[in-house]
Amino acid sequence: MTNQNVVVSDANMAVAVAVSGSSIFNTAAQKPPPAPGTYITLSKKKFLQNLDINSGARINAWVDSMRASSPTHIKSDDQLPWTMQHPSALDLFEEISSASKGKQIVMFLDYDGTLSPIVDDPDRAFMSESMRATVRKLARYFPTAIVSGRCRDKVYNFVRLAELYYAGSHGMDIKGPSKGCKYKDAQAVLFQPASDYLPMIDEVYKALLEVTKDTPGAKVENNKFCVSVHFRRVDEEEWTELAKRVGLVLEGYPSLRLTQGRKVLEIRPTIKWDKGKALEFLLESLGYANCADVFPIYIGDDRTDEDAFKVLRERGQGFGILVSRTPKDTNASYSLQEPSEVMAFLRRLVEWKRLSLRRQFRMRRRLEEIKITI
Repeated sequence: MTNQNVVVSDANMAVAVAVSGSSIFNTAAQKPPPAPGTYITLSKKKFLQNLDINSGARINAWVDSMRASSPTHIKSDDQLPWTMQHPSALDLFEEISSASKGKQIVMFLDYDGTLSPIVDDPDRAFMSESMRATVRKLARYFPTAIVSGRCRDKVYNFVRLAELYYAGSHGMDIKGPSKGCKYKDAQAVLFQPASDYLPMIDEVYKALLEVTKDTPGAKVENNKFCVSVHFRRVDEEEWTELAKRVGLVLEGYPSLRLTQGRKVLEIRPTIKWDKGKALEFLLESLGYANCADVFPIYIGDDRTDEDAFKVLRERGQGFGILVSRTPKDTNASYSLQEPSEVMAFLRRLVEWKRLSLRRQFRMRRRLEEIKITI
């Protein structure tokens, strides 16, 4: 594919984006694409006209999806059927613990909206010290992985627990614990299936910075193997325009695709890899690929977590738990409303395991005493 650079000149606006020879620009499509490094100068008016041409139906679908990811308050009466299908994991903790009895629990946790609250500024999505302490205790008893759309290094800086597995960029950047792990070959886990896309992702990141810089509230985040365009602080009236600008950039990169998260547009490689694939990869790395006595639990709040929930349903092993205050279409089996409930659930899980191990220890001692007496 031959790329060309497009510069939009205006007193208040200068946009540089990469587009292919088959881009939305009709004149460019009719002529041979210029050599790399060639610039086409457009007025702001012409630039906006080209935005209007850009796949209107697709943009409308994106905006509808953006609205769907931002549900309005739903009356409690409307939640009854949904909560019956996806009951509270806290209320039915005994059901979950009973199903996992005699099996190795493996924990998978999303970060934003699961371990930390959703905040306007994604760079300030800090987890509490009490949540960090809870996750640290959890990892003592169960292999534990953080599976996030964030860059792996960034989510590690938020969590700061070296004994965990980290799967960043929606599972496209996986690394095992760096210390204190008792699981076989854990430190050897390092997987990056989209390494060839790194230069392209960097290009797209820079282009998106340019086309969104005069959209108030928009924030572009480079997550190494994917790029996120956050619109949590963007006025809803600006969403269509923002989607058009993102679409303009993507026209030049057919090997990238756009997916939707909670008030975020995410640009990723088109490879068949997602959080569900990451879950399967980690289970295989731990030696549980075809194991009947493994019990994966995945907790997440976003649309991207549905890939993992679906994998668990198809495997018939473990459970998915959706973190949401409002009803959503989901493959999860249970629900929790917010990070504080996630912490309460994890604490109950740790306490249940601790008491279970104590009972096993007492039982072994009693059997040993009986053998000595005999």
